[in-house]
Amino acid sequence: MENVSAESLEIAKNLYQSGKAAFESGEYRQAVENLEKAIALVNPNSRLGGEVQIWLVTAYEAAERTEDAIALCEELKRHPFSETSKEARNLVYILKAPKLQRPREWMTQIPDLGALSDNESKIRLAAGTKSSQPKKPTEREYVDLNQVNTKDNRFIWVGLITISFILGSLLWLSL
Repeated sequence: MENVSAESLEIAKNLYQSGKAAFESGEYRQAVENLEKAIALVNPNSRLGGEVQIWLVTAYEAAERTEDAIALCEELKRHPFSETSKEARNLVYILKAPKLQRPREWMTQIPDLGALSDNESKIRLAAGTKSSQPKKPTEREYVDLNQVNTKDNRFIWVGLITISFILGSLLWLSL
């Protein structure tokens, strides 16, 4: 694929940009599709080919296709452009790292609204925003004043003396 026509190169660049945009908006399957199509139209050993493939690695990982991401990274470690091969080595290291378990309290549950019809979800969202229940007053936390440090702070006295000195000097100079 050495001789890539200008037309197919332009299409590949557009697919590459579309893939990046889809990735950044969270549409990972669409990003994978666009980036795979872009790779088919460019020389994979070119600088652009390397960039597209690096983005494809991240799209594979986001689309939960980790094995594909690692396999592509292993190939890219031998890419002719040093930037691409270096990035592939860094990514494969990250992809092969053990996954850490997060505690449930760190996670936010997002309800699946896909099962609701459009009209039903609008009704529920509207009903959820207009609560008919009165709001509870927030509890106040009282501070035990015996626990508050009321010890004299000498900094205040130094500040007051300095301000008095400056004001006195200004008053004396204005006379």
